[in-house]
Amino acid sequence: MVIHDMPTSILNASETALILVEYQNEFLSEGGKLHDPLKPCLEHTNMIENSAKLTKALREKGVCIMHMPIMFSEGTPEIHANFGILNGVKEGGAFQDGTWASEFHPSMTPLPGDIIVKGKSGLCGFYSTNLDFLLRQRRIKNVIIGGLLTNCCVESTMRSAYEAGYSVYTLTDCSAAMSVDAHESMFKHNAPLFSTITNSEEVEKAVE
Repeated sequence: MVIHDMPTSILNASETALILVEYQNEFLSEGGKLHDPLKPCLEHTNMIENSAKLTKALREKGVCIMHMPIMFSEGTPEIHANFGILNGVKEGGAFQDGTWASEFHPSMTPLPGDIIVKGKSGLCGFYSTNLDFLLRQRRIKNVIIGGLLTNCCVESTMRSAYEAGYSVYTLTDCSAAMSVDAHESMFKHNAPLFSTITNSEEVEKAVE
């Protein structure tokens, strides 16, 4: 059981960004290469519905909405690793640029005014993109993170955001992993070190 924390103060919408990590068909749609093993946790957290609802609510409040997909060229030359999760992505030919699999899930399609953070080809949302530049340019202080996978790209991005000096809020009900145990373990053991653990309902209440 994950314990949720209420944000300790009101979050100013103009100083807050919602970072949406890899809401793509490869993960979230039937037919995606990584959908079937992810499905039990998606259903456990009700991630897709919660994320769509929260994104709409925060967009209307004036929060900066940032979509951060991952994608690779044909043959995946961006990945050098010969072991681990990125090697699995390479061997499976996942998230190929220009394909249906790399497109956003229909419920999470960016709208005018949203930002698409381009260039992500690794685990951390900061390392291979200009995410930090985009946030600082807008004088963002608070980052709210949801997406996939809980114990991979979400965790890596959360850790980097913390080290970069942002106030970090990580969403239990807007993320998922390849197992419910892996999802809950990250929030139980790792997330409390780097962020406030919260959910979509509490964040929506806190943002003004």
